[in-house]
This record gives sequence, C-alpha cells and structure tokens, in this order.
Amino acid sequence: MRRALVIAPNWIGDALMAQPLFTLLRKLHPRIAIDAVAPTWVAPVLERMPEISDVYATDLAHGKLQLLRRWQLASDLRDVGYDAAYVLPNSVKSALIPWMAGINLRIGYKGESRYGLLNVRHANPPKTERPPMTAHYAALAYAPGAKLPFVDKFAQPEAAAQPDAQTLPVPRLESDPNEAARVSARFNLDTRTPLVVFCPGAEYGPAKRWPPEHFASLAKFIEQSFPYARIVALGSKKDAPIAQAIAERAPNVRNLCGQTSLGEACALISRASAVVTNDSGLMHVAAASRRPLVAVYGSTDPRHTPPLSDLAKVQWLHLECSPCFARECPLGHLNCLRELSAEQVFGDLRGMLLAHR
Repeated sequence: MRRALVIAPNWIGDALMAQPLFTLLRKLHPRIAIDAVAPTWVAPVLERMPEISDVYATDLAHGKLQLLRRWQLASDLRDVGYDAAYVLPNSVKSALIPWMAGINLRIGYKGESRYGLLNVRHANPPKTERPPMTAHYAALAYAPGAKLPFVDKFAQPEAAAQPDAQTLPVPRLESDPNEAARVSARFNLDTRTPLVVFCPGAEYGPAKRWPPEHFASLAKFIEQSFPYARIVALGSKKDAPIAQAIAERAPNVRNLCGQTSLGEACALISRASAVVTNDSGLMHVAAASRRPLVAVYGSTDPRHTPPLSDLAKVQWLHLECSPCFARECPLGHLNCLRELSAEQVFGDLRGMLLAHR
C-alpha cells in the first residue's frame, strides 16, 4: 500500500486517539503516505501529526448531507490514486467521499450499516462494552475480527504489565518553539514565567465540566503558592462565559477562550508548566504535547478515553452513578464534579509546578 486517505473524526480528542492507528499503518506499510480529510476545527491537530502528509480541511456542516460539496471534494481526490480509505466516523455521510472518489478499498466500522459504501466492515462494538478508543481505531489496521496485538497501557494497565505485552504507540504532536514564542508575544505572556493553562470547557456538555468556582479556588491556591505563575484559560468562543465566571472569582486568571485559533492554543499548551482540564479535546492536546496535566473526570470514564501520557494525573471520584456518559447530570446534582475539591486537584498540580520551577 502506497497511499491512504483517512476520514478523520469530528472531534479533537477522537482525532488524537486515532493517531496510534496512523502510526501502526506506517509500521505495517513503511512506504505509505497518509492524507486526511478533517473538519476545519480539527485540521490543525492533524497538521501537527508527523504521520500525516496532507490535510484537506473542510467546512462541511455537522449533521448535513451537502452532497454537492462532498462530490466536489471527491472529484479533487479521485486523481490522487489512493489505495485505501479509512473512515473513522460511523455515519453514512462520512463514507460518501471515498466511495465517490472511487477508492477501491474502503475500511471502517459497520456504523449506520453502510453496505456498499464500505467494502471492509468491522463489527460495531457492543454498547455495553466500551473498548479504549485508541484500540477501537487501531483495530482498523488489521482484518475484521483479528485480535489486536497491542494493548493501551493507560486504559488497560493490568494487561500492559504482562511481560510479553506490546503497548499501543501514544499520540504525539510536533511543536515549534518559535511558534510558541510568537503566540506568547501576541498575548504579552513572558516565556520566562511559569504558565498554567486551564481548559474549563467540554463540548459534549455540562456533565463533563468542573464547576467554575472550583477552578477559581484552584487559581487562588496557585496564587498563594506560586505567585509568579500566570494562568490563562483556553478554549472556544462557547467556553468564554465559563472562563469569565472563573476570572470574576479569581482575577489572576486571564480569559483567552475564543481569542486564539486552535493552532495558537496548541502552541500555548506546548509551553505550559502544567494544564488543568476537563475530559476534552484540549486535554488530549496537552497529553500529546507531553505537558504535565491534571485531568478532571465526571460523567465519563478515564478507562475509555484517558489522557495518554505518563505525565498525566487523573482525578475521578467514580461515584456509584458515574460514569453515566450523559451530557447533563440525570440526577440533577452533578456530585461527580461538585464533590471533587480544588484542594484535591491542587495536591497533584502542586507537585507538577514544584518540579518545573
């Protein structure tokens, strides 16, 4: 196989958890070139992956068919000569472009049936059994039904501890110190000063968001113990009100949500002394950028979507009602996050900042 096309996931975190698949494809096919079709809000992450050659950024609207737009892109791709396409989302519409482009081998999960659109279909995992997302995507490198010869050491530590266990490669983003310096200068952030990044958003819903008052309390602990550290909140424009609620309680937090591009946010995270984040796309960016981070979990499960880094600490109360995987707390109390105190998170964060003095 010489050239493959990837239809990337629609979410930043999922795109990063798919990176081990790209690494495996490069190992199995050393001469392969891998290109990707990705939404504009995910493309900057793919562009920082060393396994990806070219990225076709699209502004296809989520949930819309847009047949003409897909046909136009497929026409552009038809002459490239792809040997295979890996379709990572489960929707019918995500499989249309490789089929329209006439790519002979079209691989993915059965998803929404997709008979004809895909000709190598892997069985959907049972809804009651959630495999690690890295393993879910990595399985596409092999024949349907084949046992994956690797384990995810972060989601399956007991299996990874076996003497003969092979572990999946972890996501790694390339960073440019010059870019980080330029972005820091744009926002008047001294590169000689420790930088703590808060990522208070989570696109999926409120049940994944640590309360703003807890972030604010954490900021006060940082100010007391590390007065020279600077704290910035990063995220999308949608996250700006959450970050503003933090900054109103803790004026030492600077709200940059919605003021940076994703690429600029990646650059700032790459130079952070530590990151505190919900289970979100930026959490996976921080892990892949090899930054110390504390990941806060509520309704989701760190065994399914963990931060893939030895520098990460996970805070999860694992209450009886968690994980529920709901967008909003079905019981109305959000105890899985409200009862996770700023003191508890600072216990992990303090060691990270002391190590990076």
